[in-house]
Amino acid sequence: MTGVASAGEASAAVASNFTKPMREIAAGFERKTGHKVVLSFGSTGKLYAQIHNGAPFDLFLAADNQAPARLESEGHGVAGSRFTYAIGRLVLWSARPGYVDQNGEVLQKGDFRHIAIANPKTAPYGAAARQVLEKMGLWAGIRPHIVQGENIAQTYQFIASGNAELGFIALSQIRDAGRAEGSRWDLPRELHDPIEQDVVLLQRGRDNPAARELLAYLQSDEARAIIASYGYDLK
Repeated sequence: MTGVASAGEASAAVASNFTKPMREIAAGFERKTGHKVVLSFGSTGKLYAQIHNGAPFDLFLAADNQAPARLESEGHGVAGSRFTYAIGRLVLWSARPGYVDQNGEVLQKGDFRHIAIANPKTAPYGAAARQVLEKMGLWAGIRPHIVQGENIAQTYQFIASGNAELGFIALSQIRDAGRAEGSRWDLPRELHDPIEQDVVLLQRGRDNPAARELLAYLQSDEARAIIASYGYDLK
C-alpha cells in the first residue's frame, strides 16, 4: 500500500447510472493505493457542460462515447486517454410485480398515467428510451404520459415512489439485492444504439498520479468484475 506521504486525490465526474459500481470501484482503489477519490454524479449532458465551463474534475465517466470525444477534440480531455469502460443495458421497469411483461406489451396497452424517462437531451439512457419508443411506433402516443427525470437516478425515484407506474432505467440500478423487487423487460439491443460509456482523463488530471492510476484501475480485473456484476457488458 502506498504510504500516506505519497497518497493523492482524484476527482471524478460520473454519470448517474454508474453511481453504485463507481462507489464500489473507488473504495477498492482507495484500499489498494491509499489515494482518495472524490465523486460527483449527474447526467452526462450536465457534467459535460460543467467540465466545458471549467469545473475542476480529473476524470469524466460518461454514459455515452460522444461527450468524452467532444471534450477530447475541444482540448479539455487528454488525447489518447479515452476508452469504453462499460456498455449499458436499458430496462423497462415497474416497482409493481407482474406489471411489466417480458415482451413490452404493457407499452402497447397504454393503461398507465405516467411513464418515466431521463431527459433525452442530457441523459444517454433517456435518448435510448426515446429511440426504443420511436422504433416501436409509440413515441407520439406515449409522449403526453412522460415524466422526465433530470438524470437516470431521479427517473428511478419517480418509478420507485409510484409517481410513475413504469419507466426506462439502467439495469445497474436494480441489479443489487435491495432493488430486485418489481417487474422488468430487458430491452433487446436492436431497439436502440449501443450505450457505450467512455471515460476520459481531463487536462486537470494530466499530471495527477492519483487520477492516472484510477484511470488504469478502471481496466483492472477487479474493476471489470464489479462492472460486470451490475449487468454491464464489457468490451
